Parts: sequence; C-alpha cells; structure tokens
Amino acid sequence: MRPVEYQSRAALAAASARPMLDHLKQLEALRGPQARLRSDTAFAARVLAVKRWQNARLTHWYRDLAAQPRYAPAVAFFLDELYGTQDSALRDRDLIRMEPTMRRLLPDFAFQTVESALELDLISEEFDQALAACLAPGPINGARYAVAFRAAGQKERRLKQVALMGRVGEGLDVVVAKPFIFTTLKMLRGPAKLAGLGEMQRFLEAGFTAFRHMAGAEVFLSTIAERETALIETVFSGASVDFEVASPVL
Repeated sequence: MRPVEYQSRAALAAASARPMLDHLKQLEALRGPQARLRSDTAFAARVLAVKRWQNARLTHWYRDLAAQPRYAPAVAFFLDELYGTQDSALRDRDLIRMEPTMRRLLPDFAFQTVESALELDLISEEFDQALAACLAPGPINGARYAVAFRAAGQKERRLKQVALMGRVGEGLDVVVAKPFIFTTLKMLRGPAKLAGLGEMQRFLEAGFTAFRHMAGAEVFLSTIAERETALIETVFSGASVDFEVASPVL
C-alpha cells in the first residue's frame, strides 16, 4: 500500500502546483521575450504609461492610509510590489525556480498566498495591456482612462482582481501571526541569494515585514476593497469618476 499512497500524494502535489505554473506560462506569453511588449516599442511605452498613471492614482487615493505610520509600509508594498511600474519578469523566473523549495518549507497557506499574488500579477498585466490597446491617443487622463476601462470590459474579472488583492493581504496577515514562518523565511535569505533567488526573497520579506508592522490588516484591506469595488461599479455604470490625479501621463 505504501507505493500507492506515495504516488497519490505526489500526484496531489503536482496537481496543486499547476495553477502557479500555468500563471507563469501566461505571464511569459504577455511579457516574455516573444511577447508584444518586446517587439512593439510604442505599445510597451503605452503600457508603461498606463502603469504609471494607475500608480499615481492609487498613491493619491490612499494617501490617507500612507500618512498613518501603522499602514504606510503596507501601502508602499502594494504600490511598489503589486501595482508597481517595474518589470517583474525576473521575479516570475525566481518564483518558478523557488517553487519546490517554498513548497517544501512553507505551510500550504503561505504557499497559496504567493500563488494568489502571482494570479493577481497576471490579471493586472492582462488589464494593463488591454487598457493600453483601448486608450485614445494622447496623454492619459481620467476621462480617457474610464472610456478605455469600459472598453476593455470583463467587469467580473476586475472584481476578481480586487478579491485576489484581499486574499493576498489576508494570507500575509495570517502568515505574520505565526513567528516560526517568518523565522523560516529569514533563514532562507542566504540560500536564496546563493541560488540566484534574491529578488523573490526580497519580495516575500517586504510583504511579510509590512504586514507584521501593521499588526492587523482588517481596516487596511477593507478600505482598499471598498474603494476599488466602488470604482469598478461606477466606471461600468457609465457615471463620471473624479480620479484626482494631478497631471496627465504621456
């Protein structure tokens, strides 16, 4: 019976790893060497402009949370790591290489948090590129952005994007409450650097450190969920939205 039992567990582990690998393959198609971003410089510049404009909007909309010492590191983590303008292809490659080690050392809920972060990254990249394709020529402003937002469609997937953001935050909040997990992560710092996985290690530590500092993420996460859901509902209703971004992005 033992060989059968072993195979069953191995099959389950392989099946549970597939979503992460699937997300990575989809991200490779979107921003890897063969992606449109690498061959169409004008489109790549437009996608980057979308990311910068959205980052500026988020920075402005959540300046009240960023002004509070308790929430400032978490706001910075979301803006820099989950909704930043940097090319995260290196982190994606780190993630697939680090997956066996992470699966072996981290509890399931910690691994699932990373998996949710990757899915959020995928959905965000899909929408950034869709928006760039739908945007009217010229500087990005609230009116043009709203029109492109509606044209890109997929309201339910937009709402899933918000839900995933909450899932990532809730997962981090659970993880940091368990000291042994944070200790394990710090112990991986040296081996991760030697293995060329320093970028992935930095990403994980940034999230865990920000949420540990916050000491309870309920208000932070509910505030973001309420504001982003209201934005999606308003834009898709056709009503005007005051995005409150000080200046357009070219």
